[in-house]
Amino acid sequence: MSQDARDRREDGRPEQARPRDRTGRPLPYGTDDVPLAEDHEPGSVEEALLLGVALWNDERFFEAHECLEHVWHAAPDVDRDFWQGVIQVAVAGVHLQRDNLDGAMALFTRAAQRLSGYPDVHRGVDVEQLRTACHGAVAALSDAGAVIEVGFPEFPAMDGGPWFTPDAGALQPPDRPTPLPDAPVWLATGRAREPRRRD
Repeated sequence: MSQDARDRREDGRPEQARPRDRTGRPLPYGTDDVPLAEDHEPGSVEEALLLGVALWNDERFFEAHECLEHVWHAAPDVDRDFWQGVIQVAVAGVHLQRDNLDGAMALFTRAAQRLSGYPDVHRGVDVEQLRTACHGAVAALSDAGAVIEVGFPEFPAMDGGPWFTPDAGALQPPDRPTPLPDAPVWLATGRAREPRRRD
């Protein structure tokens, strides 16, 4: 397919318009006989977070990770590894759904490493539960002699649920919704560093 024939957004940037299954795999145009991934357009970072959690709990991990990326892109420096670790757990769920056990193990390992620098509870998330789930999944996936059954946890929200703040020092969510950034904070502020891989 020539570059001119590629699917494009209104602003001219490339975008995949083919339908995707619930695990994010592209399908032939016109496919409608399988559950498809839906596009979600949250109005704020907080809405993206709540939607990502709901999709995670419905085991729609591909869609959950897409929503949670809005949170990661808006996060202050001190929380970027945290939200990236959360997203990596969701992406590990996608790999499990695709029967890519090596990919799932790699993502669970990276997520546990990213989350290791945060307290047991952070931004309304039970980080300790998430780390424990990652370590348990890696152990199960590493045991080549066992039948692999990795139980995927519901999103580990504490009472009051997960919350986002653009203020690194905040101890509670902001009073007003946080607008979705047009670009990740690290890019919008002109930092010359490359984004870290998440999957």
